[in-house]
Amino acid sequence: MRTKALAPALALLLAPLATACADASGAAGSKTVTVTVGYQSKTINTVTAGTLLRSLGYFEQELAERGRQDGVTYRVDWQDYATGAPITAQMTAGKIDIGSMGDFPLLINAARGKELKQPTRLVSVTGYNLRGGLNTVVTAPGSKLESLADLRGKKVSTSVGSAADGTLVRALQRAGIDPESGIQKLNQQPSVGASALQAGSADALSQFVAWPGQLAFEGRAKALYDGAELDLPTFHGVTVREKFAKERPGVLDAFLRAQRKATDQLRTEPVAAAESVAKETGLPAEVVYLYNGANGIATFDPALRPELIDALKQDVPVLKAAKLVGDVDVDAFLDPEPLKRAATGVPEYPKAAAARPELWLKGQTRTQSFGSPRELLKAARGADVRAAYVPDAVTGTLWFADKAVWVAEGPELRAFVTAAGAKSYVERNQGSGARIVSFAEAGALAS
Repeated sequence: MRTKALAPALALLLAPLATACADASGAAGSKTVTVTVGYQSKTINTVTAGTLLRSLGYFEQELAERGRQDGVTYRVDWQDYATGAPITAQMTAGKIDIGSMGDFPLLINAARGKELKQPTRLVSVTGYNLRGGLNTVVTAPGSKLESLADLRGKKVSTSVGSAADGTLVRALQRAGIDPESGIQKLNQQPSVGASALQAGSADALSQFVAWPGQLAFEGRAKALYDGAELDLPTFHGVTVREKFAKERPGVLDAFLRAQRKATDQLRTEPVAAAESVAKETGLPAEVVYLYNGANGIATFDPALRPELIDALKQDVPVLKAAKLVGDVDVDAFLDPEPLKRAATGVPEYPKAAAARPELWLKGQTRTQSFGSPRELLKAARGADVRAAYVPDAVTGTLWFADKAVWVAEGPELRAFVTAAGAKSYVERNQGSGARIVSFAEAGALAS
C-alpha cells in the first residue's frame, strides 16, 4: 500500500528523486508516468501498434485500469515519424520507450542500442508478408523501364537502411547488378523520393508500404518489381527499451494487450479499420485496404513467428555489407516473454492464407471475395466500384485490378503486379496462347 504521509526529513530527502523520476521514461516512484510511443502513421502495416491503436484508445484504456490498481496516472505521448531511423535515435537517447518499425530498421535499432548502452528488445510483430510483398520498386507511368535489369546505371531513390532498401539490394543482386556501383542510389525520405520520381530526377523509387500502392492508385507510378519475387518474409515489429521493460513490465504488458485488441479490430472489421486509418493519415482508404484488408498484402499477428525471425537473421549480412551494422545477435534481441504474458489464454491467429480477388462497392461496409479474377471482373462490370483487388498469379501480391497487367490464356484471366511478371508468364506459356491484354479487354472477356 502507498504510504500516505512521510516524515518531513524523509520527504525532503526524496523530493529531488521524485522530481527526477517524473520524466518521459516514467521511472518508478512517479505518481504521473508518461509513456512515449514512437510510430509511423503512414507505414500502415504498423497501425496495430500506432495509428489504429491510437485512434481506438485501447492503450489508454489499459493504462487507466492499471492506474486504478497501482495508484499511478498514466499519460501516453504519441510521436509520429516517417521512418524507423529517428525512432531509434530517440530510443537510444532514452526519449522513446516503445517504437515500431520494419525488419531492417529493427536490426539497426538492436545494434545502436547495444553500442550506446541503451539496449532494446523486439517484443512483437505488427504486419508481415511471408514472400516480401510489402516492398515494391515503382517507376513513372510513362517510363520505358520494363524490368529490374533496366535499372542499370539509373537513379533509384530509396531510404538507406529501410526494408525497401533491403529489397532493392537483394533484387539487384539477383539481377546481376551491383547495388552500390550498378545504380545511382539516392538516399531520400519516402515523400522526397516520390516527388523526385514525379519530377524526373529519379528513374525509379524503391519504398515500403504504403508508398508504392498510393502512387499507383493516384496514377503517379507503375510497379516495376514486386518484392514478393524474392520469396523472403518481411515484417514490421515493436521494440522496447530494455530498461523501460524492466522498470515497467506491467505497462509493456498493457501495450501488448492493447495491440492485440487493435489487431482483433482490424481483422474483424477491416473496412472500418481502413476508413479509420485513412481519416487519421490522409491516405486513400482504398490504398489502406490494399495492404490491411481481409485479403491484404499484410497479415496482422503479434506472434514472433519462427519464419520471421529466421528472415531477420538473413537480413543481418545485407546490413553488414552496407556497413550499417556489425554483428547483431538476433536471439539476444528477442524477448518473447511479455507477449506470452499479454496473450495468456487467447487463441493464436491463423497463418496467412492465399489472397483472393476482392471487390469493394461504393457505399458498402463489407467487401465481396471471388474464386477467380474472371468472376471479379464479371461482377464489377457495370457496378458502382470503389476498388477492385486481384492477387498476382505467381507471387500472390494483391494489387489494384485496373493497375494490374492482364494475361488472357484460353478461358482464364490472370493478373500480374508488373509488366515483367506478365511477360515472363507469357513466354513460359507460349503454347497455350497466353497473351497480354488491356484491363478493358480483360473486363470484356470476363463478360
